[in-house]
Amino acid sequence: MLLRPRLLQARRFADVDSVCLQCLYRLSRSPTPRRRPLSTSAPFKNAVAATRQQRNVFKKEYFWGNSILEDVLLGSRRGVQSDAACVGMSKSNGDDDAPPITTTTKESPDSAPQPSPVPAPTLTKDELPHRRRKRLREEAMAAPTADPVIPHDASSRLSTAASALPATSIRRLLTTYLSLSKPRLSFLIVLTTCASYSLYPVPAILSSATAVAPSLSTLTLLYLTTGTALSCASANALNMLFEPSHDAKMSRTRNRPLVRKLISPRGALAFAVFTGIAGVGLLYYGTNPTVAFLSALNIVLYAGIYTPMKRISVLNTWAGALVGGIPPLMGWAAAAGQCAAHEGNWEELLFGEGSAGGWLLASLLFAWQFPHFNALSWTIRDEYKNAGYRMLAWTNPARNGRVALRYSILMFPLCIAFSYAGVTDWGFAATSSVINAWMLREAIRFWRYEGAKGSARGLFWASVWHLPIVLVLAMAHKKGLWEKVWRAALGDAEEEEWEYDDEEPEQGLGRGGEAEGLTR
Repeated sequence: MLLRPRLLQARRFADVDSVCLQCLYRLSRSPTPRRRPLSTSAPFKNAVAATRQQRNVFKKEYFWGNSILEDVLLGSRRGVQSDAACVGMSKSNGDDDAPPITTTTKESPDSAPQPSPVPAPTLTKDELPHRRRKRLREEAMAAPTADPVIPHDASSRLSTAASALPATSIRRLLTTYLSLSKPRLSFLIVLTTCASYSLYPVPAILSSATAVAPSLSTLTLLYLTTGTALSCASANALNMLFEPSHDAKMSRTRNRPLVRKLISPRGALAFAVFTGIAGVGLLYYGTNPTVAFLSALNIVLYAGIYTPMKRISVLNTWAGALVGGIPPLMGWAAAAGQCAAHEGNWEELLFGEGSAGGWLLASLLFAWQFPHFNALSWTIRDEYKNAGYRMLAWTNPARNGRVALRYSILMFPLCIAFSYAGVTDWGFAATSSVINAWMLREAIRFWRYEGAKGSARGLFWASVWHLPIVLVLAMAHKKGLWEKVWRAALGDAEEEEWEYDDEEPEQGLGRGGEAEGLTR
């Protein structure tokens, strides 16, 4: 038994107030008795000292009560601790400027270079979870966001599918021709034409006899949609035919059929000529000469003016917007030609009574092009620059945002003008303001940040949803539509009452004649 010497006992102080609390705490602690080990060898002494140090050192995890949260935090810090360990090992070897240790794998010469991974956000070891989340959120907002990747268009995807088919198959030939027509763009143009055709206010005389009214027939609509689709295919094929060398410089268009040589330029020209003649001919025969002329004019504007103008001036965007505004005017003129009371020439169809709705639709499509295309072109502005296309997205980004904002504001008075002109009821002015406000909000962000911080992507998707929603709302709020539905639901009592009033005087006259005869 070891006896504690008296000299090592704690000293009692008479005046405790003269000693600070920290010193009093240290002096009042009794020293730990040191036991002499049985063995005096150096390894045994080192082991005993190590155990004493581990026993006396307390870690933070000793007082931790939530084991689940401890495992989560340890898992999140594992990567940081491993990096710190590698850096500590390099410093312990005396090489303070040594680069970080990286593992390399042997790559084959045919393998493509992999993109560099995005650096992970920094983590602090002793940082509270809510502060770490707040800091990471602030770092994500401050860091520059990568541009959204624009996927390949429908023509490029169809060309890729055609290249996988046998060279002599008919399916490959049809797929190649379909890719020349840009099917998504052609479908959008046909959709706007049909919406304009359906919004035309048919007179009451023709609307009461549906079978007699040619403007409401399915055959006229079939001529209009087929001729418009063929005309769009012709314009798009000529557009690809004139700039295959420039399409090869952009990742979005480098898979088009003429770039990949899936079809010869002579074959593309023959396809463009055939579809152009067929489309204009169907419109001339099935609708009227005014619609056919507008279709031919649109082909010339798109392929002959807009396409070469892209490499000359930034005004090409306005020329392209004009091309997008003509199809709604075609649909309106096709419906007006079937309801014309006089000769039905171009002056009456385009500038006569009731033609305001067609010009309003054309103006709506013209204004919509700018927020949509300006947001799209900003995401691929570097490719436009390398290909030699003059776009506002890279020549003047500030003006690019101002133009998109200006035409987004124009949507409000245009939608109100539909109700004022009698094309729709006043409910359309209220419901369309909601979708217009959404696109205006995204346009303000796009103008403020000049396309950065995801504002270009937000405006692009807002414009994609804006157009079909506005057109559907316009057709739902067509002037007199709900009145006819209400009358049909109630049995059209007003018309029966009017017929009864017409018959009553005749009966009165008959009775009066009979009475007069009796008196005679």
